Amino acid sequence: MEPLQTEFLVRLADALNTTLDLQTLLQRTADLVRAVIDYRIFAIMLLNDRTNDLRMRFQIGHTPEAERLRIRVGKGIVGQAAQTREAVLVNDVSKAENYINVHPHVRSELAVPLIVKNRVIGIIDIQSEQLNYFQPEHLHLLKLTASRIGQAIENARLYTRVSRQAQTLQVLNEISREFTSILDLESLLERIGTLLRRIIDYQMFSVWIVNEREQVLENRFALRFGERFYPSEKLPLDGGLVGVAIAERRLIHIPDVRKDPRYRMFNPETRSEMAMPLIYKGKVIGILDIEHTRAHFFNEDHERALTTLAAQIAISIENARLYQRVAQQEQRLESDLAMAREVQLRLLPPFKPKHTRAEFAARFLPARTLGGDLYDFVPYDANRTAIVLGDVSGKAAPAALYAALVSGIMRSEATAHLSPSEMLKTLNDSLQERRVDSQYVTMLYSVWNDENQTLQISNAGSVQPLFCREGEVETIQAEGFPLGMFPSVKYEEFTLSTQPGDSLIFFSDGIADAQNAEGDMFGNERLTAVVKKHQHKSASKIAEAIFNEVGKFQKGVERFDDETVVVLRVL
Repeated sequence: MEPLQTEFLVRLADALNTTLDLQTLLQRTADLVRAVIDYRIFAIMLLNDRTNDLRMRFQIGHTPEAERLRIRVGKGIVGQAAQTREAVLVNDVSKAENYINVHPHVRSELAVPLIVKNRVIGIIDIQSEQLNYFQPEHLHLLKLTASRIGQAIENARLYTRVSRQAQTLQVLNEISREFTSILDLESLLERIGTLLRRIIDYQMFSVWIVNEREQVLENRFALRFGERFYPSEKLPLDGGLVGVAIAERRLIHIPDVRKDPRYRMFNPETRSEMAMPLIYKGKVIGILDIEHTRAHFFNEDHERALTTLAAQIAISIENARLYQRVAQQEQRLESDLAMAREVQLRLLPPFKPKHTRAEFAARFLPARTLGGDLYDFVPYDANRTAIVLGDVSGKAAPAALYAALVSGIMRSEATAHLSPSEMLKTLNDSLQERRVDSQYVTMLYSVWNDENQTLQISNAGSVQPLFCREGEVETIQAEGFPLGMFPSVKYEEFTLSTQPGDSLIFFSDGIADAQNAEGDMFGNERLTAVVKKHQHKSASKIAEAIFNEVGKFQKGVERFDDETVVVLRVL
């Protein structure tokens, strides 16, 4: 072996054995070949086994158009070398019938196949602007180069593939870890676009979500050359490449959209496209679409990466959409609650009765979920006032609306100055006529007579009030069916005679049922103790003391029911 060849092979071996980066490997090869053969054009084309064509992987001196060239095996000089598995030396390309003219000044060409394990993987091709430029020694050197570089290229491609797979797995791991915590759909799709670009250098990225009602795809996120853009168009589910992807439920890869009749132009710059259906629990929920301005840009590695990531992306998108729906429902619920609170507060009396022989106080604290408590003071005449405490079944807006119905009927009937038992019977009959499924109201209705200091009481299933006299507290035994449950109900009534210093405490079940962090209830026993302790204070002070003690007992635990207290203190 001549010294020149020996030195060349040593340098070539050193270049090939010190890198696994394919681009670096090909650049070094081009530099080494130029040191011994002064070519005008250098190219390494690799064979795509699936399409059986040669694609430019590295070049020096070619035009941009030639760089995008795809040459079928058997076509042209490089295709001939791939098909025959033999080197092809053409001293005058103008006389070669199969020459593909991609450079007008080329006169001679030398193409040598790259063979690894008896399989052609590509072609190393050099060209010159001089006739008869390439000599036998050039052919020999290029064959030596081809025999060494083939395996190095395969190793580098394997390394690249493994690296991409590792990167894909890393991205998948990040998706699994991050996406469960990203519940805003816009932020999620933006993050998907960022992570996906680490493994596929797309130029256009978009996610389309199926609108089942309209049977169209609506864009939820799109990037064009790294910038957000907002397509207003809706795509039919059965049209274009995305329609094919949905129908066939698989990745659709179009190397050159201009040659595919199924393509519907959306981005004029697009030349290659991949559309991946996003499937959740067997149902297509959307499409992830990536595009590039270069034909044949996407490859099998990109296909594998997108297919691997699609399932996790679909799950993440569906989770974000579910969260979005829940958030919207919560917003509607909060709106309903706000309306219900407004209704409930408007039902409360704007004043407290003024009598010479009794004082009144009332406190109301609504629960976050809003119960159905209501209270009222209804003036009969100068000496008489009705005291009403009720609790509507249910929560939120339905309870508030039913409470408004009850309050309206009661206010209307109160003009007749009915006794407590008559009022409860009238209310029950009216609610039976306006029957609302599963709705009822408990109510304690009493009438204070300031002239003779008596209290007429009738109860329809409400919490029994407390009566305090000279330090003794007892429960007033008054019972009855809730209003609106049964027809033709009669209610008992009795009259309580009072004396100065007596107190009556009407309260809702939210007071006695208030719970602390341990799950214990406040109960009647604690309530009785508070009333005893503050019996000599004013009505407002007694009501305030009850709420203070209940608040301390709860220690910040969320209330699940309204808390209402009405106090009557005899003067």
